[in-house]
This record gives sequence, C-alpha cells and structure tokens, in this order.
Amino acid sequence: MANTVFDQALGLLGAVAPTIATAFGGPLAGMAVKSVETAFGLEPKGDMQAAAAALVNATPDQLLALKKADDDFKAHMADLGVGLEKIGQADRDSARKREAEVKDRTPAWLTLLLTLGFFGVLSYMMTHGISKDTAGSEALLTMLGSLGTGFTMVLAYYFGSSAGSETKNSIIAAMTGKAEK
Repeated sequence: MANTVFDQALGLLGAVAPTIATAFGGPLAGMAVKSVETAFGLEPKGDMQAAAAALVNATPDQLLALKKADDDFKAHMADLGVGLEKIGQADRDSARKREAEVKDRTPAWLTLLLTLGFFGVLSYMMTHGISKDTAGSEALLTMLGSLGTGFTMVLAYYFGSSAGSETKNSIIAAMTGKAEK
C-alpha cells in the first residue's frame, strides 16, 4: 500500500508542483521534500513517507500553498544557478549513451511490455467494463494509472518532453513582449 500512496503523491506533486516533482527524483530530493513539508505546515525533517502521506490527504488550501512553494522553489533554484531541466536532461542523456554503448535491449523490452500492458489493461476495461463491486477493481485502476505513467515516461524518453515547448513559449513571449499567462 505504501507504494500506491507514494505513486499517488508523485502524480499529484507532478500536477500541482512540477518543479518540486522534478527535484524529488534527483540529487535535490531532500530540498524538495522539505519544501513540501513546509508548505503543509509540517516540521521539516526530510521524511519522504510523511510528505507523501500529506500530499495524498491534501486540502485545497494546502494544494495552493504547495503551488506557491513550487514557485518559490523554482526561484530559489534559479538564484542558486541550478537548472533542474539540465540535471534531468543529463540523466536521460547518460542512460541513452549507456544503452548505445552496451547495446542494451532492456529499455526496448520494457517499452514493449509497458505499451502492451497499458493498452491491454485499457482494452480489457473498455470491453468488460468495471464497477466498484468488481473484485480487484481498485487494483486494476491502480495498475492502469501506473502503466499510464510509465507509458508517458516512455514517450518522453524516446520523443522528448514538453519542457522544450515550455522554453520555446517563454522565449517567444520575451521576444514579443507578451507576458505568459
């Protein structure tokens, strides 16, 4: 159950506070956890499990505080000269280089399994339907969510993420003098 709570927390964090979510999975995880704890009024201990539990049970006011904490975290990282996207890009680049050097087929097999699993579970649910009374329905929905997240990550790995698009929009806005909304 702890993994389910943690997966739910990461999904929520990615939607509400994408900058903190990016840091969560890297070398700045401790700072990200403390930002979540502070936003939720918890004592900053760096406890990832407590932060995840707080995220899953967040109130709308706490989510607003988390969004503000994300903006503050982003500004703090910029002040420190830390580029979270560069860190993520370097991580993806090293994985791709390793894959090319050792001719590792594991990423390709995982991609195939994730894609088949995602669309297989989705097809099953669409053809057979699902209700709260169905045994294992919650597990099936959790599996679909996890497979969907994995499928999204596969697409980002092979085709890039939307971060480049966001940067492009910022540059265009700066060139035209129009502020982002």
